[in-house]
Amino acid sequence: MDDRPYEVAHLQDEDDPTADNFAFHPKNVYLTLLLFSLTMLFLTMTAAFVYTRVQSDLPPIQLPLLFLINTGILLASSYTMIRAKRAYLADNTKGYTKMLWYTMGLSFFFLIMQCIAWYQLFSQQIYITSDNSAGYLYVISGLHFAHVIGGIPFLGVFLYKARKYMREPVSVLVYFSDPDKRLNLRLLTVYWHFLDGLWIYLILFFFINQLVWAYFP
Repeated sequence: MDDRPYEVAHLQDEDDPTADNFAFHPKNVYLTLLLFSLTMLFLTMTAAFVYTRVQSDLPPIQLPLLFLINTGILLASSYTMIRAKRAYLADNTKGYTKMLWYTMGLSFFFLIMQCIAWYQLFSQQIYITSDNSAGYLYVISGLHFAHVIGGIPFLGVFLYKARKYMREPVSVLVYFSDPDKRLNLRLLTVYWHFLDGLWIYLILFFFINQLVWAYFP
């Protein structure tokens, strides 16, 4: 029998690349296919944006500063997801729940700030129907916005279960030792990091377009 404390053994299991057969688990396969599809979708849309803008000889839209600020908000939410996962592996109930709440709050903060950023574009009379350049900007950022919204219910489920099962010592032990919950948390963390990386790519893409237009109109 292993005489090590439970949390140490738990952490070592997480470092095992074969834990839970993660690479071959159906949930992991589904997530991989989803992320691959989203990657192809956004790569195609950004390529179409460049082609349409060049063909129409349209300048790229100058992004409001809030788009950059939103990058920081998403990075902060990734950090809190990492902290939540670490707290889960360390059987830290309070830290785990707190980090999930922080992630939820930052996600809603991002959505609100993104709506304000779009309002700033509206105030400049830049609408989705103004031209192809503006249309692509709204559609691409809107799709990302929708996928952030899509992840929030799953985050809410984790919060609900954490509050439900973390009241008694026995239920806490069962919750933290459940390999399915550990797998689901890992998948949610991967999805959250993907959304953050995707947003960084989009911001860099639009800013590079601005720089290229400025020097090679």
